[in-house]
Amino acid sequence: MAGGTTLQLSSQQAWSQRALNLLFCASGIIICYGAFSVFQEKITQRLFGEKKERFVYMQALVFFQCATNLLVAWYVLRRNKQKSPDNVPIHLYSMCSTSYFLAMLFSSYALEWVNYPTQVLGKSCKPIPIMLFGVLFAHKRYGLRKYFYVLLIVTGMAIFLYKPQKGSVGFQFGSGELFLCLSLAMDGFTGAVQDRIRHYHTTDKWTMMFSMNAFSSAFLALILLASGELFQFFRFVAAYPFILQQMFLFSLSGAVGQCFIFKTVTDFGPLTCSIITTLRKLFSLVFSIIIFSHPYTNRHVLGIIFVFAALILDAIDSRKSHGKAKGDEKPPAKDGLLQEATAQEKEN
Repeated sequence: MAGGTTLQLSSQQAWSQRALNLLFCASGIIICYGAFSVFQEKITQRLFGEKKERFVYMQALVFFQCATNLLVAWYVLRRNKQKSPDNVPIHLYSMCSTSYFLAMLFSSYALEWVNYPTQVLGKSCKPIPIMLFGVLFAHKRYGLRKYFYVLLIVTGMAIFLYKPQKGSVGFQFGSGELFLCLSLAMDGFTGAVQDRIRHYHTTDKWTMMFSMNAFSSAFLALILLASGELFQFFRFVAAYPFILQQMFLFSLSGAVGQCFIFKTVTDFGPLTCSIITTLRKLFSLVFSIIIFSHPYTNRHVLGIIFVFAALILDAIDSRKSHGKAKGDEKPPAKDGLLQEATAQEKEN
């Protein structure tokens, strides 16, 4: 009796600790990426000074992100006494890093033409290019339900982007939407390369985060110099020095959010993490609409419901299908979690 009671109390304590840990991880992801979203929108969408200037130096902004991620990964690696071997070829890191920072750069460029809720919803369609690249290049197979969820996502985005006009109805597909598509294509390529790295080489999450951001920072530094944007950015900073603080907080919140994602994957598995990150995108979208007073209609709400319902149903379905295989030990085929954990969601 007493032994049973002791076991019962021990089980309850273990469950309580696990629940508190999950709450801690989920809160960390939502708060960090919530701050990330607010700072990104404040930097890219507001007008500065009497001249009503906009921040258009996206190469510098993405460089800040990569450099901050690099420093965080370097700090963790220095403190980590158990170092895993890394035999990933340089050309794979180079390819992966290029598509990684281009995905962030294109999604940032998109904000010059579309509002932040559109960008968040567009980037939530990341499973589509990852699935497409998996079928074309990794010869993966997916069940019918996966294709149904993709159809729901596409339908939701179509509803959201559909813009009735006077005298005609149709879609307005402009530069912002084009940059979002390019960003998603880079996400798909990054996922395919990382999938190859996972299957044929050995590394760990922090080493990959360090290596990818080291290559990305170096590439972006060269691009900043070659394009001349670096000097234009310095002139903007001289006029509005407070922008550096916002860029630092923006980058730091994203880097700390990455740490919470890694902890969630380690403690609870990728499927639990995918549900949390999907919910955080929904919260970011809703908060953006509320804080920055973005106009919306019932059609926009319906499109958002379609997209996030598909993402959540897919995550739950993947969780059930992996329940017999050590629960959360393996990532679902569609979600390219390694990419989500090492690249901004920007989301970045």
